[in-house]
Amino acid sequence: MKSIKAYSLLILSFIFSFQAYGQYTDLINSNRPGVSRSAFSVGTNVLQFEAGPYIVKEEHTPLQYEVSGFGADFSIRYGLFFEQLEVNLEGTYQNDTFTDNRSNISSDFKRSNFKNFTFGAKYLVYDPYKNAEEEKPNLYSYHANRGFQWKFLIPAVSVYAGINYDVKNNPYLAPDVEGISPKVMIATQHNFTGGWVFVMNFLKDRIGSEFSDFQYILTLTKSVGQQWAVFGEAQGINSDFYADNLFRFGGAYLWSQNFQLDTALTFNTKDTPSVFSVNFGASYRLDFHKDKEDNGTSAEDEAARKSRKKGNKKKKRKKNKKKDEDFTDDGGL
Repeated sequence: MKSIKAYSLLILSFIFSFQAYGQYTDLINSNRPGVSRSAFSVGTNVLQFEAGPYIVKEEHTPLQYEVSGFGADFSIRYGLFFEQLEVNLEGTYQNDTFTDNRSNISSDFKRSNFKNFTFGAKYLVYDPYKNAEEEKPNLYSYHANRGFQWKFLIPAVSVYAGINYDVKNNPYLAPDVEGISPKVMIATQHNFTGGWVFVMNFLKDRIGSEFSDFQYILTLTKSVGQQWAVFGEAQGINSDFYADNLFRFGGAYLWSQNFQLDTALTFNTKDTPSVFSVNFGASYRLDFHKDKEDNGTSAEDEAARKSRKKGNKKKKRKKNKKKDEDFTDDGGL
């Protein structure tokens, strides 16, 4: 236990030793509907909820068993202290029926538990888009703004450290996995022109247990218009307890600047076991962000200020128009 705590403190001190920049956005920045984590945080004083139910079906041909059920995954994210820092609580709860078909009479077993329950922190250590002079648009060339640039190959990079909590005799985990265990991850993100975003995650989970696993997640997202986005994702899992290659496809709809809906399909290409899952979800944020460069003006206050300014301009135009009409009525040219 002491070694785990020491390891976790070492990782956290490593995170806070970097000086970098974060990126708050006017629109919600959700990790859904995939399972990868973006390099950027939600922004200071932003509280964000991401959750969704799913149905799952598994069949293991050699061992002759089936699993069918439902579950829900969730994430609570909060921007703390710095633009670059985010703390989060993530989990997945599943309830299913395990059917053993090895005998003439099938046996059913009800199961339910958390597949994972993790508290962690993510910190953006490098942002290539921050204060980049070359990011200003070329006012004389449309193609220059839409074309490929070598700087796109430099990703934003963040690091993550978390603590898993697993209860004893969890049916979804290896026999010796229980209690507290660390989780670490490196996340990178490329933002290309044309609405393309490419995210990579490399993580080591349940460090210290006999069945610790390594995972990689590659996610490519494309925005379609102002409100739609589609994505494809590949996830590789490697451990002595479970190994798989999962594929996901789906999309998201931006309902408002603080609310998103999504759906996705998950499947693999093997029968030990075969996996098929359908999920639906939503993301919602409470935006209390205040930009220091705007003298403490929040995003909502800024939007209200712009709306008032626009209204004042309209009133001023109407007033000037009335003066012109009065002037003409009095004999003016």
